[in-house]
Amino acid sequence: MGVIRKTKSVETLLAIFEQNKDAVSAVQLVDLLKDQMNKTTIYRVLERLESDGLVHSFMGKDGLKWYATCHGCSSAQHIDIHPHFQCQHCGKVDCLSVDMKIPSIPNRKINFSQILLIGECESCS
Repeated sequence: MGVIRKTKSVETLLAIFEQNKDAVSAVQLVDLLKDQMNKTTIYRVLERLESDGLVHSFMGKDGLKWYATCHGCSSAQHIDIHPHFQCQHCGKVDCLSVDMKIPSIPNRKINFSQILLIGECESCS
């Protein structure tokens, strides 16, 4: 696709990701930005940012979609394959800097993988 016109909406969302080391749910973003932009705009910008390799998404334990900053990805390929951790008490979600080797499977091409570890974060344990 190729981002991105630097609209105010894009700049606002990019600033949130630059300030946040933890993942942010789409619901949190909608709530946080409800006075600045509508839900449709937020989801559209998130989709564009993900298509351009600036953020990646994954599903949390509650079925919500979460977003976090990519490192070294592009619109052609997401290369930062890593697991995510979600605290079952406070709900904090973050990317784990653990290298993951996704096994090859005969007669299959894997395009996407998701690993979510659930437990207690450092603040809750």
